[in-house]
Amino acid sequence: MSLYESVLIAAGIAVLAFFSGMLGFGVALAAVPFLSLFLDDLAHQVHPMSLALGGATALFALIGFGRAGYVEWRLGWQLALVAGLASPIGAWLAQRFNPNLLWVLYFVSVGYLLSRMVHPRFVQKEQTFDARKATLLVIPIAIYSTLLGVGVGFLLVPTLIALGLEPKRAAGTNALPVVVQSLTALLYHAPSARIDGGVLTLATLAGVVGSYYGAQFTSHRLGGNQVRWVFVSMMTVMILYRAWMLIR
Repeated sequence: MSLYESVLIAAGIAVLAFFSGMLGFGVALAAVPFLSLFLDDLAHQVHPMSLALGGATALFALIGFGRAGYVEWRLGWQLALVAGLASPIGAWLAQRFNPNLLWVLYFVSVGYLLSRMVHPRFVQKEQTFDARKATLLVIPIAIYSTLLGVGVGFLLVPTLIALGLEPKRAAGTNALPVVVQSLTALLYHAPSARIDGGVLTLATLAGVVGSYYGAQFTSHRLGGNQVRWVFVSMMTVMILYRAWMLIR
């Protein structure tokens, strides 16, 4: 791969990581279609590299939110442990389910969660966050997200907010299970991975900077309602993109 292409990949990952980091996500899901523009082998190049970038960028998003005091560490470790144990079930089930049916269920479930995040009846409702319920719910979330090949954040963040956790804390706390899930998935892909070490290093450096400052931007520049709408906007774009990829 040429130096020009390597720099272009790094620049793109930095931008994607900034927006992913704003919500405590790793860049993995957004990186897959982007890296596919430069790399041909999805299973042995794109997926392993996106997972490596996802884990690294989620880690620096976690650091950014943690420095601003928006990480519930005890809850985060509980969610990370449960998600890490439940994810292999999703990997096993992925070979036994119709993927198109799973994506239909994904659109329905995410649409419901997004509506809860912005509907006045739920936004204005005072409720005490239930950590036990969140820990139980992360089990099906981890299994389901692994079935779909996506990170837990896209379902976990709106779930935490719907359960009453303040949006910035939901984004910051979510980053911890994303790190764990990305690393455990990477271990599964590592033996067969074919990654250009130079490209990965350059993209990782760019990505962690973008992710860290994305988390800092959310922590210091955005209010809770703004975080809600940023999440809804990003998720709407991702849903439309995924739907287009399925029907084209």
